[in-house]
Amino acid sequence: MTVARQVRLRARPVGLPDAGTWDVVDTELPALGDGEVLVRVTHLSLDPAMRGWLNDVRSYVPPVGVGEVMRAFGVGTVLASRSPEHAVGDAVSGITGVADHAVLRGSDLSPVDLAVASAPTWLGALSMPGLTAWFGLFDVARARPGETVLVSGAAGAVGSVVGQLATAHGCRVIGIAGGPEKTRWLTDELGFDAAIDYREGAVHRAVRAIAPEGVDVYFDNVGGEVLDSALRTLRRGARIALCGAISTYNATEPAPGPAHYMSLLVNRASMTGFVVFDYEDRYPEAIADLSARLRDGSLVARETVVRGGVDAFGDTLLMLFDGGNTGKLVLEL
Repeated sequence: MTVARQVRLRARPVGLPDAGTWDVVDTELPALGDGEVLVRVTHLSLDPAMRGWLNDVRSYVPPVGVGEVMRAFGVGTVLASRSPEHAVGDAVSGITGVADHAVLRGSDLSPVDLAVASAPTWLGALSMPGLTAWFGLFDVARARPGETVLVSGAAGAVGSVVGQLATAHGCRVIGIAGGPEKTRWLTDELGFDAAIDYREGAVHRAVRAIAPEGVDVYFDNVGGEVLDSALRTLRRGARIALCGAISTYNATEPAPGPAHYMSLLVNRASMTGFVVFDYEDRYPEAIADLSARLRDGSLVARETVVRGGVDAFGDTLLMLFDGGNTGKLVLEL
């Protein structure tokens, strides 16, 4: 018998999730069926998208149901297997939920090579954040060498990879982040050409001072006022890749639309939303490229790893919304 400690959704939050949002319970797991594995979860990915999954609104995936285990990507070790795809001792990744143990379909899990990268990196640069950056920059935004790329949330899991990929692609890269420590990290360690602290205000003026002719690509992870500022900096033919809007996820009222959307018309520009799951058949292509970049040092993966049990999930999740993490946020169980 295996007992799993799980975090379940108790009530849908209004604004920021709090202690009343979650129940932490111990649950006896069922015996394995054919094709199933028992996984000891060692690391959990904490992502801004989690906040959207808590709303009772269907998006690109169904919302987490009240009483259900909170959805999360995890990495762990197979403890028992009735699946031909995974043996005991294998490292795997997939949607494990916020739990320290889980019974899962072997077909829903992917093998993880810990000799290539650590478990946190398999939840960051080599997982959904890295894949989102790769497809968003190259397929959605169609960035070309010599262009100017503007990235919001640039010190986060997705934005930091976007900027590095764009730099390696021969683009001029401007990052937007919160605070001098993060902006210095972008320029001094990741090779961004410039970085702007949005907390100092007037983002569009700061961008124009760096790129007076405007930007060709804007990769948006933030939404809200920053998106509106970016719209004021576009060059003719610019492309905007809409990845996320973390500035609005905890709003208690609907966020207003951007006031400067007519810039898209004036500049013959485009703004395209995308979901990385649409590229699932091409994940191996992107992972191979990202892995090669990690090996040759042209891509730096950084994770903020918080060590604690599943009980620490609620407090750790809030770090995403107060700027407490740099790079990928991971909970190590």
